[in-house]
Amino acid sequence: MIPLSEKEILGRLRFDNPWWQTSKIEKRFEQRLRRSYFIIFQELISKKDINRAIVLMGPRRVGKTVMVNHSISKLIASGVATTNILYVPLETPIYTGLSLEKIVTLFSKMHEHTRETPLYVFFDEIQYLKDWKIHLKSLVDSFPSYQFVATGSAAAALRLKSLESGAGKFTDFLLPPLTFHEYLTFTEQKDSLIEVTENEHGNSYSTNNIDKLNECFIDYLNFGGYPEAVFSETVKQDISRFMKSDIIDNVILRDLPNLYGINDIQELNKLFTVIAYNTGQEVSLEELSQGTGISKNTLKRYIEYLKAAFLIKIVFRINQSAKKFKRATHFKVYLTNPSMRAALFGPVNDNSEAIAALIESAVYSQWFHSNSINNLYYSRWKNDEVDIVYLTPNKQKPAWCVEVKWTDLPYNDNQNLKSLSTFLSVNNLNQAALVTTKTITGHKIIDGCSVYFSPSSLYAYTLGANIQGSKHHRKFIS
Repeated sequence: MIPLSEKEILGRLRFDNPWWQTSKIEKRFEQRLRRSYFIIFQELISKKDINRAIVLMGPRRVGKTVMVNHSISKLIASGVATTNILYVPLETPIYTGLSLEKIVTLFSKMHEHTRETPLYVFFDEIQYLKDWKIHLKSLVDSFPSYQFVATGSAAAALRLKSLESGAGKFTDFLLPPLTFHEYLTFTEQKDSLIEVTENEHGNSYSTNNIDKLNECFIDYLNFGGYPEAVFSETVKQDISRFMKSDIIDNVILRDLPNLYGINDIQELNKLFTVIAYNTGQEVSLEELSQGTGISKNTLKRYIEYLKAAFLIKIVFRINQSAKKFKRATHFKVYLTNPSMRAALFGPVNDNSEAIAALIESAVYSQWFHSNSINNLYYSRWKNDEVDIVYLTPNKQKPAWCVEVKWTDLPYNDNQNLKSLSTFLSVNNLNQAALVTTKTITGHKIIDGCSVYFSPSSLYAYTLGANIQGSKHHRKFIS
């Protein structure tokens, strides 16, 4: 067997780093809009006084490689020498079997860098390298003047391994799917549909065309989670091939089996299909086991794997008094991006049977961009339910709640809100409730409790705008 020559490796490095010759990133990256997370990510890269590698995590196709290229462009614009920047896509076959240190050494030798030269090194899709965390930690220790950035698709799995083997040496940065706020920004509809009012609590948002905003929201449900789908009519016309084949199948049939040694891939695929169809619905391990034929112990593992790949989020149940159950036998499963359901079962419209569950999934998906997601629950007792309840981290007491609807009936008929009224009364929450509607914005006193009403589409936009814009998300329901 003839080994790869150093000349061939260097040639590929030159190909993957065109700015060494042109001082620019590729046009296909330059033309893409920047994610809202870019500013925070770039500030993190610029802090070279902290000797830590940055691990950019997120699902497939959310724009990690694009954001890395935007960062490279920003570094060049700020005066960093182009030859001080290295980008290595590790899924490229020529890098297979090469250690990270070998690649960095070849790069340094090529441009006559020393250990003290302030370099920026980006490793894309680092999960393709076995024991990557050990190699990356070694580089951080050996080259304190270099800034190392790694990306990976199996986000939670990457995080787990970084915590295990890189304690104190890695900084995790999560890039989730697009929020509805980003979707409207990317499609250049935000300014024409959203009006912003500044007040003492921050910004509040309204719309001058709720019908058009709802139309955009349904498009977001079907296509809006991934930048590539937003910009390409070709992808929209064949969303099943793009999202199912390029994202879902790659994760379920390749990434997760390789990471966790799963033998029965079809079992995992079957479970995800059932979960996707029932997004936003309450399920139990017993029901899932009966519906899929998979044992409960195996189901528990598979659910953890799907969570690790950021395909699903589990939300647990509390009772009428906001108390957790000792045995969590029932829970809700949400797709982290409702567009995945459209890829599997076809796009939805305003009258689809699944529209209410997808609206609820879309609202929850905005919260995936905030650490507060871990404090959200749903309350269910007898035949009554409240969709979202926030428990304070310290006292585990309910602070506010949200009932998600895709209809205006609750505003006109308070009998539709008996479950919410009961929950508010039992927990003394007389000033902290929101009900989403289809088109109505308003405020009422119901059974002595103050209840705000806002369209689901506008609430989803508000969540995304506040979480990404202010990053202090003090209040979301007024």
